[in-house]
Amino acid sequence: MYPNLYYFFKEVFGVEWEWARFLNTFGFFVALGFIIGAIVLTNGLQRKEKQGLLQPKEEKREFGKPATISELLINALLGFLMGYKIIGAFLNAGEGVDPQAYIFSAQGSWGAGILLAIVFAGLKWHEKNKDKAKKPEERMVRIWPHERVGDIVMLAAVFGFSGAKIFHNLENWNDFIADPIGSLVSFSGLTFYGGLICAAIAIIVYSKRKGITIRHLADAMGPALMISYAIGRIGCQVSGDGDWGIPNSAYVVDSTATVRLAEPGEFQKALANNATYLQQEFGPIKAENVPHAAFKAGSFLPDWVVAYSFPHNVNSMGVRLAGCEGKEHCNYLPLPVYPTSFYETIACLLLFLLLMFARKHINLAGGLFCLYLGLNGFERFFIEKIRVNTKYQDLPFQPTQAELISLGLMILAVVLYLISRKKAASEKK
Repeated sequence: MYPNLYYFFKEVFGVEWEWARFLNTFGFFVALGFIIGAIVLTNGLQRKEKQGLLQPKEEKREFGKPATISELLINALLGFLMGYKIIGAFLNAGEGVDPQAYIFSAQGSWGAGILLAIVFAGLKWHEKNKDKAKKPEERMVRIWPHERVGDIVMLAAVFGFSGAKIFHNLENWNDFIADPIGSLVSFSGLTFYGGLICAAIAIIVYSKRKGITIRHLADAMGPALMISYAIGRIGCQVSGDGDWGIPNSAYVVDSTATVRLAEPGEFQKALANNATYLQQEFGPIKAENVPHAAFKAGSFLPDWVVAYSFPHNVNSMGVRLAGCEGKEHCNYLPLPVYPTSFYETIACLLLFLLLMFARKHINLAGGLFCLYLGLNGFERFFIEKIRVNTKYQDLPFQPTQAELISLGLMILAVVLYLISRKKAASEKK
């Protein structure tokens, strides 16, 4: 378990680079997911362009103009912030330093901030000055949809993160009321569907302004979203950010986080001995009512595939790990759980391959995205059956937020498919 890259480098290479504590493992895989998703999206849009389904839009651009004072100041400010906080974070890294608290504190490196401010402003001045003309001119240029992937990814990141935080706090309202500032600035606690919904709204508005056909853009985004989600879930698994399942009552775990098959009555004893953890994970619930399911791994599978204790998890959930000498990330789960984030990675990688195969055979505009919505909703709806998540106790069947949204996505997939068919039929007339 690697809550940040410090632990990875330490275990794999035997080196202790303190600065690596600021490289969160979950964030690394989320960033990787965005990069891979952008590549897949670009490929999908270029494919649509070659088929003549997406066209460029002409925009007026000014050439030969030197850098303005506002451009230099904006770049200097960006450079200062990066130097002051990011480089400052690495310079001040060490055991006991909370990366999250540091990022949102007033601490930083003035020297690095001023240096990067000068560098960023200088680069902008050089970029504009080398193309400076005696008489700046305006020209119309054609911009293809695939050339806007950078803007789309940026919108997805900003609105996706914001939406993920909003939906998570709505789902965990009591925790938000208890600590609103901490809940908002925390890097943990993200709801995928909240991010998907808010990012989708922002991208739709942007695409309409840029003349990109929504249905074709959506088709290109389906596989990109699926592979990005699969890679992001690797970060959940490796960092142990809380996206795990219910306990597997066929196993127990010892104080070194080692999982083994349970003897008769051992799991019930573990429930009784870990009331504090149960309250932390499941809220005010009796031990005998804790959801669990027994399933033994076959001889061809390692035990962790069905029962994992998430040692050194990034959220410090559970109880303290015996022999752990650090001041942070020394906890493990006293009840081994189903690693649902691992299951989702495998499932979504397979579904990504299915979507890539299907896009060669689905000619209906918007059809591939409808398939993505249906598959995504189906996968998440059923993984929720063994996943720990907040339930709406006042609603029938006590569903989770993800179950309600995933069910809605499956219904939406059918509705959009029927609308797309109707629209395609009307366009042929």
